[in-house]
This record gives sequence, C-alpha cells and structure tokens, in this order.
Amino acid sequence: FYVDEFPEQRHHRKESQLLFPKLRARTPLARDLLDRLDEEHARGEVRIRHLEHALTAFEMMGESRRAAFETAANHYVDFYLAHMKLEEDKILPLARQTLTEEDWAELDEAFTCNRDPLTGHEPEAEYRALFSRIVNSVPAPIGLGRVRGSSPG
Repeated sequence: FYVDEFPEQRHHRKESQLLFPKLRARTPLARDLLDRLDEEHARGEVRIRHLEHALTAFEMMGESRRAAFETAANHYVDFYLAHMKLEEDKILPLARQTLTEEDWAELDEAFTCNRDPLTGHEPEAEYRALFSRIVNSVPAPIGLGRVRGSSPG
C-alpha cells in the first residue's frame, strides 16, 4: 500500500508530468533515458499489483508462498534501486545544469506538498499511523521491529 501511495501515485507522477517535460523542453540530452524512466513509471502499477498479489498470497496461504513473495519483493527492490540510481546519477545532474530558477521553484512547490515520511519528513496527518506502523514493523536496523528469527523483547 505504501509503495503504491507514495512512489507510484505521488512521486512518479510528478516526475513524469512536471520534471521530465521541463527537461525535454530545455535540452535534447537524455531523451531516450527520460522515455525509459517514463515507461518504468507507466509499468509501475503492474509491478505493484504483482507484489501485492504475492504478499496477499503469503498472508492467506502461509509459508508455502513465502519464497514467492520474497522473490517478488527482491525483484521490485532491485528494479526500484536501479530506477532511482538512473534518476540520481543522470537526470538530477542534467536538471541542475539546465533548469531555470523558475523551473526549480515550480518543482519545489509541487514536490514539497507531499514529502515521503520514510525519507525523513514529517508525515501528513492522514499517513501518520501508517508511517508508525511501517517503522515499527520493519526489522532493525532499518525500522524498529524485531529481526526475524530473534526472540521478542
């Protein structure tokens, strides 16, 4: 749910609808890469549905579906980290070089409206409970939950 709500529905849409068109208008560089990233954004919903299905199957069917869920989760994480690396290594430096102050002001305003709480920002009121649940469920050292296989307390 979280991955669908923040990266897919909020963040990626703003990149595809605001950032990428600005870059295309300012420079011909990286158009193929921007097309690839837009395509990855477009396929994101299918990736999320596959991951949700694998999670639901694990929750409903138990251990017999654990490996399939873990595989789906690992594939999604690998995809997402590679996607972010392209944006951070190629697109953001290009944006720094080519976008105007006015472009940045518009982008800052749009992206500030819904900052992702898992990146260190205060969660919006409606997401505060979800954020707390995630942080308390995810095993340490990333979250506050217990490491799988360790004894409670």
